[in-house]
Amino acid sequence: ALLTQLDGSSGINAEYGGIPNVFWLSGFYFTQSFLTGATQNFARKYKIPIDHLTFSFEVMEAEESMDAKPEDGVYVYGLFIEGAIWDRENGQMGEAAPKILYDTMPVIWLKPVEKKDLNKEGTYEAPVYKTSERRGTLSTTGHSTNF
Repeated sequence: ALLTQLDGSSGINAEYGGIPNVFWLSGFYFTQSFLTGATQNFARKYKIPIDHLTFSFEVMEAEESMDAKPEDGVYVYGLFIEGAIWDRENGQMGEAAPKILYDTMPVIWLKPVEKKDLNKEGTYEAPVYKTSERRGTLSTTGHSTNF
């Protein structure tokens, strides 16, 4: 099952030696390190201090795969939205159907940008949790491991 997941959806080549076009975000144990790595790559490429960066995003039409990697940032999939749907026809959040709690999100392009250049117009800020429980504590720092 894992090899099918790696070979089919994430875009890893047949020898399993390449970098995927799309990363299965739900499959990472420590998501924060992956996101830090994505910003580090951008910071090094453009010689920008990493602490000046944040993520912008774009929800793509593809459900799980992309034909190529983005020039900057990363494509991710495996996220769900709770209490709403992603309206694929209009490219925006919409009302959930009765008795439907979750909807899968299409591929999301996480694009590193300088904080001063972040455009929040037309966006909705919401937390991203690793599980539906919305809790968990990292024993070394006391911070949530689920946010």
